[in-house]
Amino acid sequence: MQSYTIGQAARLLGVSPDTARRWADAGRVATHRDESGRRVIDGRSLAAFAVELAQGEGEGDAPSYTSARNAFPGIVTAIKLGDVAAQVTIQAGPHRLVSLLTREAVEELGLEVGMRATARVKSTSVHIDRA
Repeated sequence: MQSYTIGQAARLLGVSPDTARRWADAGRVATHRDESGRRVIDGRSLAAFAVELAQGEGEGDAPSYTSARNAFPGIVTAIKLGDVAAQVTIQAGPHRLVSLLTREAVEELGLEVGMRATARVKSTSVHIDRA
């Protein structure tokens, strides 16, 4: 299973390393030491925490003023495989992206829950919202 350092986890969650460290210190996400003695979070735990975190955000938060970019680095939180098609869910900070692709593509990429991945969005029209 892939593990992530506090800094890597922070980038995937869209927060500062200090925030990720405080969450780990408070027991919100479990850590352990790797062979080098670094504090790391296993991928499945980080994926579950990313989903939990995203579900709790947005309630009473200040509005954000953003223009979404087309690359969303995050962590794979779910994979549903069919006979031919597959559905992959990525949590990229507060953004949950779901992609439909072939089962063959998922297998060729070696995608697993807890693994880092980047969702790329291509569109001929771009919408910008200001809350």
